[in-house]
Amino acid sequence: MSAVPVPQPRTAGPAATARSGGGGGRRALAAALLLGAAGAAVALIASGQTWAEGIAAVGGGSVPLDADGRDVTGVPAALGIVGLAALVAVFAVRGAGRLLVAALLALSGAGAAVAAFLGASDSTALDEKAARTTGDSAATVDALTHTVWPYVTTAGGLLILLAGALALLYGRRWPGMSGRYERPGAPTGTGGPGGGSGGRGRTARTAPAVDPDRPEDLWKALDRGEDPTRES
Repeated sequence: MSAVPVPQPRTAGPAATARSGGGGGRRALAAALLLGAAGAAVALIASGQTWAEGIAAVGGGSVPLDADGRDVTGVPAALGIVGLAALVAVFAVRGAGRLLVAALLALSGAGAAVAAFLGASDSTALDEKAARTTGDSAATVDALTHTVWPYVTTAGGLLILLAGALALLYGRRWPGMSGRYERPGAPTGTGGPGGGSGGRGRTARTAPAVDPDRPEDLWKALDRGEDPTRES
């Protein structure tokens, strides 16, 4: 009686291994996109809000003054734009270039957060407005108050910093922008023994034609990993 072969557990191939190990990378990718975009938006919007208010004495009366974030410091808004550009550029480069862009993303967030935090107690912008309003270069504001917006801007910078940290840690696993739209590869086989072109080799299947006037065709092409804007 012949022995019944015992089924052996199947080992995961490279593709399955990449899929199973890429879950953390995909989650980090989604988190970095969300954090980076939200942080840049918060930094840009909060920088345009009123950060400080005060009163300047003019003659026998007083004039209320206020200063927004860009009056106090333009650094958070500028670095918010840099961070947003770096977030997009992370997917346009690979290898060492991706690490450099990820570091730029993290540094822009850190710089925006620090600049906003330091500007939360700054009174220079209001003092300059008081000097211009009164015509007295030594004039300063009274009843100085600060709003919550500098700290909101700081939070936006920290979100960008977190996005950069995720890109530094997991960016090597993320796909590149150009690789998403690569056309199907060349034939994977050239036939049977002897390498004859008339053999039973496997060739890449021809993708269906894409009608640019049909949005559903464009979405299907993107889902297949094709570039629907490329001429066939």
